[in-house]
Amino acid sequence: MAAAPVWSVDPRTGNPREQVAVEATAEEVDRAVRAAHAVRGALADRTVRAAFLRTAADLLAEAQEHVIEAADAETALGPARLTGELARTAAQLRAFAEVVEEGAYLDIHIDHEDGSRTPPWPDLRRYKIPLGVVAVYAASNFPLAFSVPGGDTASALAAGCPVVVKAHPDHPATSELCASLLRRAAARHGLPEDVLTVVHGFEAGVELVKHPLVSAAGFTGSVRGGRALFDAAAARPTPIPFHGELGSLNPVVVTEAAATERAEQIGAGLGGSMTMGAGQFCTKPGFVFAPSGEAGDQLLKSLTETVSGTGAGVMLDHRMREAFVRGVAERAALPDVEAPVTPGAGGEHTVSAGFLTVPARRLAEEGPHDALLEECFGPVTVVARYDSADEVTAVLSRLPGNLTATLQIATEEADGSAAGLLAELTPVAGRVLVNGWPTGVAVAPAQHHGGPYPATTSTSTSVGATAIERWLRPVSYQSTPEALLPAELREDNPQNLPRRVDGRRA
Repeated sequence: MAAAPVWSVDPRTGNPREQVAVEATAEEVDRAVRAAHAVRGALADRTVRAAFLRTAADLLAEAQEHVIEAADAETALGPARLTGELARTAAQLRAFAEVVEEGAYLDIHIDHEDGSRTPPWPDLRRYKIPLGVVAVYAASNFPLAFSVPGGDTASALAAGCPVVVKAHPDHPATSELCASLLRRAAARHGLPEDVLTVVHGFEAGVELVKHPLVSAAGFTGSVRGGRALFDAAAARPTPIPFHGELGSLNPVVVTEAAATERAEQIGAGLGGSMTMGAGQFCTKPGFVFAPSGEAGDQLLKSLTETVSGTGAGVMLDHRMREAFVRGVAERAALPDVEAPVTPGAGGEHTVSAGFLTVPARRLAEEGPHDALLEECFGPVTVVARYDSADEVTAVLSRLPGNLTATLQIATEEADGSAAGLLAELTPVAGRVLVNGWPTGVAVAPAQHHGGPYPATTSTSTSVGATAIERWLRPVSYQSTPEALLPAELREDNPQNLPRRVDGRRA
């Protein structure tokens, strides 16, 4: 039976553009993984690795016009958004090159032999080594920053792990183009091109996570798809780490004092954040606590004006569009749910933004309104109107895990009086914001892009320097002769790496 073709589709029309590839068979996935496994030693040199990552960033930047054209044709995200995403993607690659060169990620500890301790210490030297081949599952909503050349790939390559990417069906042509640029960058530094490979197809993704030579996986996508792969990774004869980003409501709590102080500003900011990119950001604020009464009414008036002025948008594919239209209709039909601006179908191929309101008390206990506590991918948010702080606390306790949680406070509350609310939000999410909006994730060393399940399946981050830790494991050498030690652990520190020696930073 012939392999199924992989088509590039225009989401603005639903029409196929071109055949890009064919879906990989189990045999082809096996060959790709084995080829990656065979070249993992080629990534051992940190200097070469860093140079490779920088060249990959340079080639992406040089090919910007072609990459953005391909990505826009397949995602309808627009040149402005994609230009910023490409710049972010190149910056991630360069940032990980710096991480590799600096070497702190190796987390080197040396404890010299000490017979005076009880029990006595032998000579122990610890650092981190790459896990092996990493499977990366590309995201639909970020064809660059969370796909073939994105953060999972960049951090895995930085760790010294070859990567096999399962391309997302929404942007196969973009995936192939970006893969060719990264493979070309590898070749320029004498690295085998198989340090990065791309495969296509649903079954290929299943085969990939099951392959015995795959040592870890990174995923960004739906709860249903991610959980299925997570379960498959855990069910293997040898389970592997599965770092999945699955879904997030990203709750926002607006205090009554904040709404009184700047209702118009908060409403406009919320409207801009929840409609950005047609509501297809993983950090979209999808659930908001707003006070009842006049201050909350003013906030909703501003939100209504902002959302009403947002034009219809194209979603990443027609399947997502249909799920959005169906999802908002089901939620809007619940008792006591109102739609000041009705979200839904904006046209044959587009969707219109909107928001729903519901009394917060309806969500304090289990019931049909629980659907409002589940992510609805697209330009919609749910505003829960509360009468008391106790209602906020009751609903917060029922929320699933999130990537972000936001607190909007008044100037007067910055003196510490809002500390209790901040403490309530902290267990709910991996990143807590005050007086900001969660869309937009800075690629910085202190960043954390993750959160309690189902936001992610692990406690790690997929953004920032520490994302590299997902693809490493520690190993200690005990009483090992100097000549047998890895260079990173030798006494004279020939690579001048940061490390802790006998408990002190050296």
